[in-house]
Amino acid sequence: MIALAPKELIKNPTKYLSEHYPESVFDYVEYMLPVDNRGRYFHFDELKYRLPKKLDFALVWSLLKEARDKQKHTLYFIGDYEDFSLPSFYLTLTIQKAISETDRNTTTAALEWMCNKIGEQKHLDYLLNDLIEDEAISSSQLEGAATTTKVAKDMLKRARKPRSLDEKMILGNFRMMKFAWEHRNKALSVEFIEELHQIGVEGIEDDKYKPGMIRTTDDVVVENNDGEVVHTPPKAESLSSRLDMLVRWVNQSHHDAESSGYIHPLVKAITLHFRIGYEHPFHDGNGRVARALFYWYMFKNEFAAFRYIAISLLLKEAPVQYGKSYLYTETDEMDLTYFVDHQCRIIIRAINKFKASYKESVEQTEVFNKWLWDSGLYRQLTDKQQTVFQVAKSEKAVSFTINNVKDNLGCSYNTAATVLNGLVELQLFKKLKDGREWVYKMIDQKELVKSWQADTKQFKD
Repeated sequence: MIALAPKELIKNPTKYLSEHYPESVFDYVEYMLPVDNRGRYFHFDELKYRLPKKLDFALVWSLLKEARDKQKHTLYFIGDYEDFSLPSFYLTLTIQKAISETDRNTTTAALEWMCNKIGEQKHLDYLLNDLIEDEAISSSQLEGAATTTKVAKDMLKRARKPRSLDEKMILGNFRMMKFAWEHRNKALSVEFIEELHQIGVEGIEDDKYKPGMIRTTDDVVVENNDGEVVHTPPKAESLSSRLDMLVRWVNQSHHDAESSGYIHPLVKAITLHFRIGYEHPFHDGNGRVARALFYWYMFKNEFAAFRYIAISLLLKEAPVQYGKSYLYTETDEMDLTYFVDHQCRIIIRAINKFKASYKESVEQTEVFNKWLWDSGLYRQLTDKQQTVFQVAKSEKAVSFTINNVKDNLGCSYNTAATVLNGLVELQLFKKLKDGREWVYKMIDQKELVKSWQADTKQFKD
């Protein structure tokens, strides 16, 4: 349960402080800023238990709210609601840092620079294709899919049919993310949101999800793990008009830095994510649609590296905090700072993981090339074989099939077969029969190097 805020704010809290607690002014000074000295933006649920008992909580909260209200930015008008505050946010240091990291590391231009720097375009593409799967899998797991990541990756890489509802959910998410990327240049529409939902959930449990159908009833609620209702979406009666307003707001340009209405694309994408989750326009599957629309908006605004940055991978590590960021916004006059700040913390970590993966790839490529040269294998491998072997050596992919290599390298089936069988002939790979399909795996690295060293020693002797 979330602690309750004071029923009423104290009007002119600074004056009230000087009149009622003149001897304690300095004890209250630190609460006259929107954030604490570590940059944290506390909700009253978090703040109440951190205060010294001698302080008046109603006064502290009133001072804090006054400081925040002076610096918050209104984001959009939500429509015909009674007793509904205008959604707004305060630009925390975390949000500023996330914007900076996004601008420096995730644009289409930054991604092209990374590809050029690594000097192995096809190898990087192969690695990045692997990362694309992470968001689809983790987003589904966040919604309750029980399939392991290893099994899910195997299904996607081998393009096999899903064997369970959980696998169907993951495949739907994968298709939804692909659809978001392929339609990144489209304007948003209610029909687009409906189509995205249909692609993501169709064929899973159609009676439960009602693919592509906006709800017309108020029987949808959000429950926690204990079955407690934590969110009741706004009435379905005016849902259609609210979605129309959201679509108009999303399609409106807010990216002119010289305009007073400027909103960075990252903040706007997170806000779109929130609104879909808050409105819950579908009977089920709203969370994954909300996250897919976040990605779609980032793609649309030339942040192409987000194809390979999985926020759900980190969200599922702390789902309670994800849920609380929704609740904190809803219970504090639609102050979106809680949700935007939380998402930005996740995004900073996700970008760092992406950068680390790239850095590791660069380093491994350099080591690998040296090993290839010293072993004499360099002259025996084709470019495509080098690519597949390096991916296997980096352990970004453990098993390979001819179809998988064909799709990732953009070559013919026969060429992919020649690549893999050639690696087997060079005793770098082994192949095993799995049903009707051959699966190729690299020989253990230690065994590979040991075998090469043994052969080298024998040759010298």
